[in-house]
Amino acid sequence: MKAVIQRVTSANVMVNHTIIGEIFQGILVYLGLGHNDDLTIGKKMIDKILAYRIFENAHHKMDKNIADVGGGLLLVPQFTLLANTNNGRRPDFGAAMHPDFAKPLFGEMVNYAKQQYHTVATGEFGANMQVTSCNDGPINFIFELN
Repeated sequence: MKAVIQRVTSANVMVNHTIIGEIFQGILVYLGLGHNDDLTIGKKMIDKILAYRIFENAHHKMDKNIADVGGGLLLVPQFTLLANTNNGRRPDFGAAMHPDFAKPLFGEMVNYAKQQYHTVATGEFGANMQVTSCNDGPINFIFELN
């Protein structure tokens, strides 16, 4: 499982010209699921993201997590994070979980996130999404869990 997290001042996801998920200050997460991923790994990923201290305190030190600042969490499925780009001129998506398994796992992770945290928005699995965000910093991190 791989995630790119971004500290944002705002972010939203549109499908068919309609905003389906939106946050203001918080964390935008692009989430890629691999063949061996499961809900146990998914819960660890959500817990890590929620606990990660990427927001600044009064002394400009990254010392606060998303709950400390009352931010939102926007989860966006993105299988392209699992692409192998080492060879050729076209990405190989063989490491990505098949959509028949990834869609329910993404849904279970969203449900878990909503149980753990009060402000969770999402993109739509398998949809052509337009994501707009204002990266704050910019602050980006890549998480990989197996």
